[in-house]
This record gives sequence, structure tokens and C-alpha cells, in this order.
Amino acid sequence: MAGSSPAPIILPYKGIMPTIAPDAFIAPGAVVIGDVHIGSKTNVWFGCVIRGDVNIIRIGERTNIQDGTVVHVTRKTGPTIIGSGITIGHSVLLHACTLEDDSFIGMHSTVMDGAVVERHGMVAAAAVVTPKKRVPKDEIWGGNPAKLLRPMRQEEIDYIAISAENYVKLAAEYRGA
Repeated sequence: MAGSSPAPIILPYKGIMPTIAPDAFIAPGAVVIGDVHIGSKTNVWFGCVIRGDVNIIRIGERTNIQDGTVVHVTRKTGPTIIGSGITIGHSVLLHACTLEDDSFIGMHSTVMDGAVVERHGMVAAAAVVTPKKRVPKDEIWGGNPAKLLRPMRQEEIDYIAISAENYVKLAAEYRGA
């Protein structure tokens, strides 16, 4: 029908429905399944899949998960925990990992089982953070497999909060449209 837009797909798994804050933005065409909690002012963009079926997914506040990203888990041993104030770029794959508050994940990167990106850690575009690796605070990691590229500059650390705020504002515009 002309003028109508598709809704996001929000589905239960084994009777568990996702819990989404009322002021979160889930774009049309995004899919959220199962034991997933999405915090206040978080925004999930077009074409994302967040599948909390065989384990849990927890996403904090004011985090942006950009178009085409896939978030999944590992049965029994690997939840995915995503903190607050995080930017997750387009077409990222997050699998059974932990992203601490105020981290940054570049476009087309992969963060694998048991890996941790610490607060103010940055994963460069197209990087692959292999299982159980830790990206320390204030460092940029890139490559395949990801390794330390260099320490972050203060303006890069500051940009993480700016990016999160920009996406909160953009999501508010979409919610108001």
C-alpha cells in the first residue's frame, strides 16, 4: 500500500518476547527475536538482526546498531552483552561477545565469541577480533586477525560520545516522522 512502511519484526522464542524500552527506535525491517533487552534511546537500524534464541542479548542505553548488523549468541556459553553509548557501524557481526560502555565498532568488522572490547576501545572497519581477545581501553585494533594499531587520540575518544548522541537525535527524528 502506498504511504505505509513495514514494521520491525519482533518475535518471541520459546515464549520469551524481547523487552524494548518505549523510547528505543527499531527501524522498519529490523528483526529482534527472543531473550533480548534493549535500553532507553538505543536505536537499531534497517536490516539488523538481533537473535537471542539460544542465549541472552543485553543492550544498554543510547547505543546505535547500524544497518545490516547481525547480533547472535552461542548456546549455553556465550551471551552477547552490549553496553551503553556505543556506536556499532554498518554490517557488523557480533557473536557471543562483550562490548563495554562507550566503545566503537567500525563498519564490516567482526567480534567473535568471548572477545571483549573495553570502554573507549575502538575496532577499525573490517577488523576481525578473534575469540577471547581483549581490545583494551583507549586503543584502536584493526586487521584480520585484529591487533593493536595505535593508542587513540583524545579527539577520537571524545568522538565516541558525539557519535552516540548524533544517532540518538537521528532516531528521535525518525520516531517523530
